[in-house]
Amino acid sequence: MKTNVIRIGNSRGIRIPKTFLEQCHLRDEVELEVIDEHLVVRPATKPRSGWEDAFREMHERGDDALLDRESLSPTQWDKTEWQW
Repeated sequence: MKTNVIRIGNSRGIRIPKTFLEQCHLRDEVELEVIDEHLVVRPATKPRSGWEDAFREMHERGDDALLDRESLSPTQWDKTEWQW
């Protein structure tokens, strides 16, 4: 499909047909990237998406133990200087 690049203030834009938006799952926010002189538009990923499932799987495998237990021990400064 061919379309025109239109002026939007000092920028330029294109109109994306509704069917394209639906097929690509594009909503309000997108990510843009140039790859080999091609403009790639993809749905914006949410930060930390999938983390909840990953943490649940780690817990089920017993792979969610704290690795740095030393950081839990209060230091001398914690014991003598720190005040709430």
